[in-house]
Amino acid sequence: NDDYPIILTTDASKVGLGGTLQQVINGETKNLYYHSQITSAIERRYDPIELEALAIWACFRRMRSYLLGRSIIIYTDHCPLCNMMNKSVKNRRVDRISMLLQEYNIEKIIHIKGQQNCLADYLSRNPIQSEPEEIFDEDYGISTLFNEEPPVLASVSVDTHPVISAVVTRSMKKQSFQQTTELDKSSSSIEKEIDSSCLEQIKKSSSHSPINLDTCNQFDIKQIKLEQAKDFIIQKKVKEFQQNPTRGSFVLHDGLLYKLMPMNLRSITKLKLIYIPSSMVNSLLKAYHSDPLGGHFGIRRTYYKLKNKYWWPTMKQSIAQFIKSCLPCQQYNVSRLKKPGLLCPIETPAGPFQLIGIDYCGPFKRTPRENQYVLCITDYFTRWVTAVALPDCTAQTTAYTIFTEYICRYGAPMSILTDQGTHFKNQLMES
Repeated sequence: NDDYPIILTTDASKVGLGGTLQQVINGETKNLYYHSQITSAIERRYDPIELEALAIWACFRRMRSYLLGRSIIIYTDHCPLCNMMNKSVKNRRVDRISMLLQEYNIEKIIHIKGQQNCLADYLSRNPIQSEPEEIFDEDYGISTLFNEEPPVLASVSVDTHPVISAVVTRSMKKQSFQQTTELDKSSSSIEKEIDSSCLEQIKKSSSHSPINLDTCNQFDIKQIKLEQAKDFIIQKKVKEFQQNPTRGSFVLHDGLLYKLMPMNLRSITKLKLIYIPSSMVNSLLKAYHSDPLGGHFGIRRTYYKLKNKYWWPTMKQSIAQFIKSCLPCQQYNVSRLKKPGLLCPIETPAGPFQLIGIDYCGPFKRTPRENQYVLCITDYFTRWVTAVALPDCTAQTTAYTIFTEYICRYGAPMSILTDQGTHFKNQLMES
């Protein structure tokens, strides 16, 4: 019932994670979902606050279809997590989980005693022995040759394997290692008994196999020549090359435009780089960064993967902008930058012209009146701004301007806020 909030109660232990999803309707508690899972060897070494936060995230992952778009109240017996959605708890794992939970409508996190958290505590201490989840939910890369089992005349029970595998995980490799020798021995006898007509049928069916556009790489190098013919800038470069082939840093080969770039600053040898049209830049970056085999590398490594093969104007800027807008990178990458300090808000003064802020803008292009700087004076109560054009920004000019243009008009302020520049912090201004 969407009229009532959903209550999620979680608990964690060194053995497992547990959680219950409930809803109180007209004073009656309705149980909606139970979740219990065993912790891995690495997770058992987590701190208590990390385990409790992991239990919350595990329940959100499992109950996503029930929680997304609904009002949620979380109950936990770990008090430090009550403010995890409002401020940092000085723990990197917990802060990352709180960032992942931002897409949900969490009203509040309430602390309850451990004695009242019996059901979630039971689920966390008696986890279900479930099979490990698959690492990859979908098959990426090159489509397999056989979409279905090939017709075989021999009655031999052999597990079917795709001819070409896009990704082989370590666990899958261990599982299939013992079967490889038996498969190699039986494959020769099976191939002899396959009829030639069956092979033609298999090839025909595999040639018309549908390709999933969401998972396969959509960058087609054969389309570069066609897209270059549609690009106005590239066609302009082609005409310039045809008029004078010896000039410029471009070359035309087999109807494809290349950019000549030296290997390094001291090298005479030049590389022929394919000029990528603007319509294919996005698909190229998806293939080299966002695809499963792309690796989601950073700006520098992605640039070095492309610099010896392709070229287009503003190449570095395009790569940087694409990676900064990549959602998985922004969601899962760990920020190594120093965290910004807490804000120090300025209290609103009691009345007008009591607290003012001053600062210089410039230098600008010199005007006919020999002015090059602008002194800005702002009142923090009324937001009244006074701007005065000045030829320089010395301490003497600053003190004289503040006195004549501001104090004589509005009176002397109680406080002046500056960035402590040399033209503001000096003996003349203090006097």
